[in-house]
Amino acid sequence: MKKQIALLLLLGLSLFAGAQQLPHWSQYMLNDYAMNPAIAGKNPYFLGMSDNRYQWSGITDAPRTYILTVHGPLKKMNMGVGSQLFVDITGPTRRIGFYGSYAYHAKLTDKIKLGLGLNAGILQFVMDGQKITLHDAGDYVLQNALQSALMPDFGAGFYLYSDNFWVGASSMQIFESRIKFFDYMATTGVINRHYYGMAGYRFHLGEDFILEPSVLTKYVKPAPFQFDAGMRAIYKEKIWFGASFRNRDAWDMYTGFIYRENLMIGYSYDFTTTNLKNYSSGTHELLIGIRFNNRSTASASESKFN
Repeated sequence: MKKQIALLLLLGLSLFAGAQQLPHWSQYMLNDYAMNPAIAGKNPYFLGMSDNRYQWSGITDAPRTYILTVHGPLKKMNMGVGSQLFVDITGPTRRIGFYGSYAYHAKLTDKIKLGLGLNAGILQFVMDGQKITLHDAGDYVLQNALQSALMPDFGAGFYLYSDNFWVGASSMQIFESRIKFFDYMATTGVINRHYYGMAGYRFHLGEDFILEPSVLTKYVKPAPFQFDAGMRAIYKEKIWFGASFRNRDAWDMYTGFIYRENLMIGYSYDFTTTNLKNYSSGTHELLIGIRFNNRSTASASESKFN
């Protein structure tokens, strides 16, 4: 019984704290494909992106999340494909996910398109017993044990967009698979279905400046509804800075630039608004993007990277 209670407490902390199981990103307006498979192939070039998030600096074993995504159009230009790999590490536990996605982009008008996308992949939950300190020093059930659980995962979404606006929604972890580490124990957790909504608009202020408000909503039962609302100012499609607010969590500030049209670097810093601010100095996030295309054939509208 002590063994089961210790394990259940550990899994309860890692899987159900806030019930938010999938990673969230402060630079969501740039890392949008990570949350919606319908975005795959929306641009006329392939885009690779790495986003690295170091949460709650100053707290031991705080979450660290890394994601690598690649997506782009097929030759017919009305379909897109992509893939993503993420690793989410918190103390002795980690989650690894790998997905492939497909999207179809229908032209509704001369300027507006609708993307419909699906993704499928595998999730792995891992627990490292070597990193766990047990109350009973003589209990070796978890010590030196590496336990893992594999399960399939699916998602779907839509994305309505033009050069100046976007509206989309998606659902991830649709199957809500159950997690089980030991044969002698009952199911120890469930991956909950997540719902995302996203929207934004680009206001052109003369030839050089763009003002871009955006919002990202997130819901997973039984956690409260959460949203990010931000504003980004962009100069000549090359340099930007902005800020956003995430309810029940933090204020974010971010900046970035595009170098020679094909390399993007972005950075954000979160100011925690919860009681964690008494223990943490904040959250850092570094994003790097590479566009794979011939720069000489890229139009001005294609230099947005999103």
